[in-house]
Amino acid sequence: MHPLKIIVTVKQVPDTNQVKIDPVTNSLVREGVPSIINPEDRNAIEVALWFKEHVGAETTALCMGPPQAVSALEEALAMGIDKAVLLSDRAFAGSDTLVTAFTLSRAVMKIGTYDLILCGRQAIDGDTAQVGPQLAGFLGLPQITYAEEIQYDGMTLTIRRGLEDSNEWIRVKLPALVTVSAGINRPRHPSLYNIVAACDPERITRLTATDLKVPAAMLGLTASPTKVKKIFEPERHARAEMLEGEPSHMARQLIEKLRALHALDREHNPHEREVSSAFNRL
Repeated sequence: MHPLKIIVTVKQVPDTNQVKIDPVTNSLVREGVPSIINPEDRNAIEVALWFKEHVGAETTALCMGPPQAVSALEEALAMGIDKAVLLSDRAFAGSDTLVTAFTLSRAVMKIGTYDLILCGRQAIDGDTAQVGPQLAGFLGLPQITYAEEIQYDGMTLTIRRGLEDSNEWIRVKLPALVTVSAGINRPRHPSLYNIVAACDPERITRLTATDLKVPAAMLGLTASPTKVKKIFEPERHARAEMLEGEPSHMARQLIEKLRALHALDREHNPHEREVSSAFNRL
């Protein structure tokens, strides 16, 4: 049996813990903000590496982004991915999820043979969860999203999907596309040996719009049907108040404040006496 050929999509995103919004332009301030591999894409990488180590697989990381996104692919290689492809061209700038998925589909077709495509469930800079399913649509592949457990019997995948209030088990034949959630595993750290190997420039292939033969009608911002009108921070009206002092003193303060808000009403709240008694025992 030949090794599985697995493609993992990787996106480089700004670290959202440090992202700020320009109050004048209402755009993201990216200067000085570190970039990272999208967290759930790291989970997808870990799934690919599990297949590589337990089943036998040839793994490729695929990323679309500016030239500096090569650092994300170098990290994927350092984690253990075999080779990488970077789609980088000014013509790709401003692509929404639909155009991004179309461009990725052209890259997948250029890569050629594949058995499984793995994607993170969604990216933290957009939270749309659209690129994976759209990529499956362009490639005509069956797709399973929100994967939290994957089993492989040599012919088919059996996947547990984590839904809001239940789990769903689905079986699918390969080739297929699967998007994975953060709970599926714990991504490894790069090893020293792989970090050294990741420095080999020949392990990363760079492709442009011309290389992929992407038609102009499906390139970048102009072709993207989604337009971002405004990005802003929501106004915050609520505030927190910290209580200080001994526990019994804070408890009395709290119960009086709750009474002032009518959260504890002597006449209408049957549990008010129980709450008061509990606080008085402190």
